[in-house]
Amino acid sequence: MLGAGGAGLARALRARTQAWLWGWRGRSLALARAAGGLHAWGRQPSAGREPRGRRRSLSAAAVVNAAPRPLQPYLRLMRLDKPIGTWLLYLPCTWSIGLAAEPGCFPDWCMLSLFGTGAVLMRGAGCTINDMWDQDYDKKVTRTASRPIAAGDISTFQSFVFLGAQLTLALGVLLCLNHYSIALGASSLLLVITYPLMKRITYWPQLALGLTFNWGALLGWSAIKGSCEPSVCLPLYFSGIMWTLIYDTIYAHQDKKDDALIGLKSTALRFREDTKQWLSGFSVAMLGALSLVGVNSDQTAPYYIALAAVGAHLAHQVYTLDIHRPEDCWDKFTSNRTVGLMLFAGIVLGNLWKEKETGETKKLTDNRIES
Repeated sequence: MLGAGGAGLARALRARTQAWLWGWRGRSLALARAAGGLHAWGRQPSAGREPRGRRRSLSAAAVVNAAPRPLQPYLRLMRLDKPIGTWLLYLPCTWSIGLAAEPGCFPDWCMLSLFGTGAVLMRGAGCTINDMWDQDYDKKVTRTASRPIAAGDISTFQSFVFLGAQLTLALGVLLCLNHYSIALGASSLLLVITYPLMKRITYWPQLALGLTFNWGALLGWSAIKGSCEPSVCLPLYFSGIMWTLIYDTIYAHQDKKDDALIGLKSTALRFREDTKQWLSGFSVAMLGALSLVGVNSDQTAPYYIALAAVGAHLAHQVYTLDIHRPEDCWDKFTSNRTVGLMLFAGIVLGNLWKEKETGETKKLTDNRIES
């Protein structure tokens, strides 16, 4: 009887102990989850690493995703979640503004800011026009089927109203410039409207994009100087067109199968397996034109060092490009922002170097006069 009583007492104590332990564990789990310190699987994350669902990013896509939901389709229509296109539109403007700066001076930061705002608005307007023209084609291509108009998130009328708002704001930016630049900027609107149609009628729509996207190479100089200097602006514009033919041909290889099926044209379909030879030719033409820009604008050593770095970057792009891998095409395409920034840095440093050369030349001249 005593044995039976002892066994019962032991079972009772064991049961109470297990209940207490489970209650403690449950409270601990509840507290940990409330503090956000456990994964969904109940394990504590390693030190210094956030749970995947809580990872924060400052990328453009994250900013768009954080915007109010009714606004998101319009931001995506402008491609604010993919800012590489805005960079490629903006960078030729920076080259031109930098070249137009006075020797020994930095570029006009107010003008750079103004053109940056204009680039965001005009790139957004261009994408809106493109998607309005191409909505039926976009529905048939996997990569573009989720675009706001093609997906039905925005109606054609809404996109037209939104386009009007963007162009109105862009006009406000343009009116801040001199009269010559206002006329020059307004004249690019025809290119902006007609470019999306080129892929229907020619295998060279990338050339039309180059003519459109590099208008800032002319406009930036005129905004500073009051007019264009042909010996500098024209080769700079030409070099930008060659650059666009490089990066947009690479970009077009992502969609070449879909484009061929639905009847659209591109340089990717025109060049096919000869793409690398064509890109090499465009690279040589771009570097030659930029060399002429340097000579005609009295550029100094930093500019030519940057030009050599640009050449090396382009050579690496072309040599390592795999036109049959869309992921590699996208990576090579986006890397062209680095090309544009390197050239801009070379222009700025080359212009600052002019002050040193000018000062040394003046000192030598003064010494000769005193002698």
